[in-house]
Amino acid sequence: MQLRYAVTGLVVTLALAGCQRTAYDYSSNSPSAAPAPLTAQPVPSVQGGQLPPPSGSSQFPAAPASASSMPGAQPAVAANALDVTKESMVGSWRVNGSCDMFLTLTNLGSGSRGGTRGCVGELTAMGSWEVAGKQVLLKDRSGNAIGSVYKTADNRFQGQTNTGQPISLSR
Repeated sequence: MQLRYAVTGLVVTLALAGCQRTAYDYSSNSPSAAPAPLTAQPVPSVQGGQLPPPSGSSQFPAAPASASSMPGAQPAVAANALDVTKESMVGSWRVNGSCDMFLTLTNLGSGSRGGTRGCVGELTAMGSWEVAGKQVLLKDRSGNAIGSVYKTADNRFQGQTNTGQPISLSR
């Protein structure tokens, strides 16, 4: 038992002996201890003046228009549109009888994630969707509306893209 205490004491002593202060002593007035100052770099002269007014044509593109002001967009929901809920839209849909659309509840921007497989035209760019009143808005990956559909019967939706391509969803 004595050997155990002796070994423990020796380990503690060696550990404490290894702890030394290695910080720089700033109170030293030795000129060789201070680092040499850096030389300044030349700076070109700065010009001042008034900027010209912006020209009529900008280098930036115009902001995207809303779906209702785009040509070919549906101005209003059809009179026979039925109520639609976000939960009832989730899953796989057949588009125009020729391709598939998948809708999830995973958030993506202001809508939910969605996509298509095997579709042509604007629907290939679909990345999200959202329910707005009785309409389901289909959006591209940037959040711009590319079309909309409305419920006409159970598991059946009709609508069009902003360019007038008809959309028919069914299960």
